[in-house]
Amino acid sequence: MSAPAVLVTFLIRTLIILVILILLDIYAYQGIKVIAGSAGRFKNGIKVGYWIIHILYYLFILYSVLLPGQVTGPNNRLFTTIFGLFVLLYIPKIIFIVFLFGEDIYRLIRYSVSKLFNSPNVSDSGQKISRSVFLSKTALVLAGIPFAAVAYGILKGKYNYQLTKVKLRIPGLPNNLSGIRIAQISDIHSGSFDDSEAVANGVEMLIQEKPDLVFFTGDLVNTRSEEIEPYIPVFKRIQAKYGVFSILGNHDYGDYEFNWKPGEKALNMEKLKKAHADMGWDLLLNEHRKIEIGTSKIAIIGVENWGAKANFPKYGKLDIAVSGTDYADVKLLLSHDPSHWEAQVLTGYPDIDVTFSGHTHGFQFGVEALGIKWSPVQYVYKQWAGLYSREKQQLYVNRGFGFIGFPGRVGIMPEITLFELQPA
Repeated sequence: MSAPAVLVTFLIRTLIILVILILLDIYAYQGIKVIAGSAGRFKNGIKVGYWIIHILYYLFILYSVLLPGQVTGPNNRLFTTIFGLFVLLYIPKIIFIVFLFGEDIYRLIRYSVSKLFNSPNVSDSGQKISRSVFLSKTALVLAGIPFAAVAYGILKGKYNYQLTKVKLRIPGLPNNLSGIRIAQISDIHSGSFDDSEAVANGVEMLIQEKPDLVFFTGDLVNTRSEEIEPYIPVFKRIQAKYGVFSILGNHDYGDYEFNWKPGEKALNMEKLKKAHADMGWDLLLNEHRKIEIGTSKIAIIGVENWGAKANFPKYGKLDIAVSGTDYADVKLLLSHDPSHWEAQVLTGYPDIDVTFSGHTHGFQFGVEALGIKWSPVQYVYKQWAGLYSREKQQLYVNRGFGFIGFPGRVGIMPEITLFELQPA
């Protein structure tokens, strides 16, 4: 499809979405009018304010779409702003609308019954607070809960770094490897950052733990290598006694950018590899490194992206990466996409002790409290956050250091994981 045809299709889809949003807003406004009617002198301000906010949002969408090159996909910061405002405005509104719809159904049934049996349509207008006002206010209060949660996730949650400590119990672990500490971060997505000081604070949390090894499991950028350049001095501070090892994630290849000039995509990859080197990170491209600690040997194996879901690219060559690792007492695999674990690692490489992944971000939305662990992403990925085991093999899925698409985190916080190796 030609570029003009893609643009026309994009514009048509945008207009359809706008029409749907406007219809939702008109319907929700019926409840706002009811609430405003009981607000006394503020009623006109509530009504006008409601439409000013939403009209500005419509105009922002149109501005973003009509200016060439402004919105190119979910990796674009302007897109993330639009999407963030959408989640903030419309997810709570769905709850509000559900209550309004229930009230309308009740009215329809009451009206139908009154006509069918020729009985008067009883009104509740004589009550101190009418049913409509009560339901509208109740809906508004309930809608305010997700609104507050989303607002917090956008303003604070996305940089609310959490340190997760995990004891990795490995069968047959040599005694002199017991107590080795490994830090993992994943999915930095530097192109989404908008607060360098907050990012530096997260990095400082990792540094303070003084790990023996550090693993980064992919997605350094959203698309372009220049996204990481302002943050190279920040992440360069991450060091470890036995090294910092990194791999590529699905976003690092530039596959989600559609405006590359000839040769530009390949050059972008070379610049990204250089960024890893400039930070002092040992980038593993379907290869491994030997770490000797006393008389024991660890194989750090790193594969390029390999995903079994959603047509993600399969650049990983695990057979090549593990070749020559028979010397190892412990084999640790870095593989960005956790679906790789069940698809290849478990079925073909039983001697890989632990796989370290990321990719899912925990959907940046969910619940992890009071014994509840839930996120929509679990309906796509069986292994989506935390530690998993199958017989003698283990997988850890890091929740991600950064964010993309939705510019926030609700319930699933950004994570720095600190592992301590222990014998099983």
